Amino acid sequence: MVRAALLQMTSSDVPDENLIAVRQMMADAVSQGAEFILTPEVTNCLSTSRTHQREVLCHEEDDPTLSGLRSAAAKHGVWVSIGSLGLKTKDGDGRFANRQFVITPNGEIAARYDKIHMFDVEVTPEETYRESDGYRPGTQAVVAQTDFAKIGLTICYDVRFPTLHRRLAQGGATILTAPAAFSHVTGAAHWHSLLRARAIETGCFVLAAAQTGVHPASRGAQRQTFGHSVAIAPWGEVLADAGTEVGITCVDLDLEEVNKARKRVPSLTHDREFDGP
Repeated sequence: MVRAALLQMTSSDVPDENLIAVRQMMADAVSQGAEFILTPEVTNCLSTSRTHQREVLCHEEDDPTLSGLRSAAAKHGVWVSIGSLGLKTKDGDGRFANRQFVITPNGEIAARYDKIHMFDVEVTPEETYRESDGYRPGTQAVVAQTDFAKIGLTICYDVRFPTLHRRLAQGGATILTAPAAFSHVTGAAHWHSLLRARAIETGCFVLAAAQTGVHPASRGAQRQTFGHSVAIAPWGEVLADAGTEVGITCVDLDLEEVNKARKRVPSLTHDREFDGP
C-alpha cells in the first residue's frame, strides 16, 4: 500500500509564487501521510504569452522550481512526480520543453519525460491552442522505477493516445501519471471518460493531478482549466475526485489490485497481428 497525494493548483505565470505554493502543499501532504506526491502540468508557469515565457523560464540546470522541489522531496523523504515544468532548451528554433520529472526521496532525478503529443486544436472559434508553436514534442516513452512501483509517464493531451499507455503498461508500468492543464470545455466532455478508459485498457492505476480555475496572468490572455484531479483504479473505478477547488487529495493505492484486474481481463497479453487498413 502506498499513499499518493494529488496537488490541485491554480498556477500563475510567476514561477516564484508557484514554487512557494507547491512547497507548502507538499508539506501539508506529508502531514497527511503522503509518500508519493504529484503536481500538475506546468507547475512552474501557466502562461499564454510566449514573450513572457521567454523572460521567466529557465534551462533545466538553472530552474529554481526544479531545484526547490528536489530539495523539498529530500527534506520530507518522499517520492515526487513534478507533473511538468516549462523549460528552455537549446533547440535552434527556441521552443521549450514540457518536461515531467520523477524525484527520489533523496532529491535525485530518477526519470525525465518530455510530452510527446502537442495540443494543436481549435476547441471553439474563441479557444484555439497551438502548443507546438512554443513547445517541441518529445520522442521517448518513459517508465520510471521507484521502490514501490514502475510508473509510466504521460502528460495531459497524451491521454488521447491509447497506444502510448499500452506500451508503458507492457513495459512494466503499474501506475500511469496524467498531470494536466486540461481545457475547461474538453474536460467537461472527455476528462473522466478518457482517464477511466486508459486505466481499464492497461489495468493500471491512473493518477492525474490537474490545474484548476482561472489562472492569473501578468501578460497575455488568462486561461481557465478544468480541475478534477482524479485517481482511477485498474478496474476503472474513480477512487477520488478533487472537484474544482485548489487543494490536496490523498488516496491509498493497493498495488495488488493491478494483478487482480489483469488476471480478470489479461488483454495486455492478447495482442495479435492483423492486416489493413
